[in-house]
Amino acid sequence: MDRFKEIEAFVQVMEHGSLAAAALHAGITPVMMGRRIDALEKRLGTRLIHRSTRRLVLTEQGASFLDECRVLLAQWAAAEATVSAQRHSASGHLVVSAPAAFGRLHVAPHAAAFLQAHPAVKLSFNLTDRVVDLVRDGYDLGLRIGGVVDPNFVAIKLATNQRVVCGTPAYFRQHGQPQTLDDLQHHNCLAFNLQGGQQRGWYFQQDGKPVSVRVEGNLDCNDGELLHRWVSDGLGLGWRSTWEIQAQLQRGELVTVLDAYALPAYDILAVYPQQRHLPAKVRFFIQHLKQVYAQPGYWLG
Repeated sequence: MDRFKEIEAFVQVMEHGSLAAAALHAGITPVMMGRRIDALEKRLGTRLIHRSTRRLVLTEQGASFLDECRVLLAQWAAAEATVSAQRHSASGHLVVSAPAAFGRLHVAPHAAAFLQAHPAVKLSFNLTDRVVDLVRDGYDLGLRIGGVVDPNFVAIKLATNQRVVCGTPAYFRQHGQPQTLDDLQHHNCLAFNLQGGQQRGWYFQQDGKPVSVRVEGNLDCNDGELLHRWVSDGLGLGWRSTWEIQAQLQRGELVTVLDAYALPAYDILAVYPQQRHLPAKVRFFIQHLKQVYAQPGYWLG
């Protein structure tokens, strides 16, 4: 029998004055209440209560033990209240990793509102396009855009993203629009270089299969924001994420091409190590971002 229930029964019986009253309060039968007291006395090897048909009288050992049990139950209740309160309020140091450009545009700007709602939290960001080891490097949370997630981690969908080929209307007026993947060889394609951590290829879907197309251009770099700026300036075509250009597409500043070959949409994820109890600071920050991203028109700026 559960030791806690035995102790709780002992205190309830003495506070209510009878087995019947204590049992009614606990929602069990008087017989079950009596069995709990019997089990407690047997385990302790001493009698705690002298029971008669009319009244209950504590023994000397019972009186001393009752005081200690009341303290124990009060401490237990306080501990539960503390844990329950933590479910509704976040505190501590939250360390977050995110891709550089995405973090600057869609994570860091929402920190102030989160901290206003949760003033006991301290936030630290590491914005990098390198895939970090969350456990080894001490991160509470990582934001990832697509990719394979380690089975030892939990991944929560925040939003949907897609990679598209795009350029300015002015660029297309001067150079025309590519109609097939082979046409890309005749266009100035602005891509990551090897130092940017990617091969100089863009990925598509053709006849239901993924394909990689090697592209060339007169500019390359290892920074996504710089590539985005060059495309926006009409210097060539880019293979960009919709989270980055959706507002420009809506305004007509950029136009997509080769949409029939675009890879299926994939998720923007919040990723954290599997754990029995997720800290409130992590849970609330994920909820905060999901609510922000779900606002109508958010991705349109």
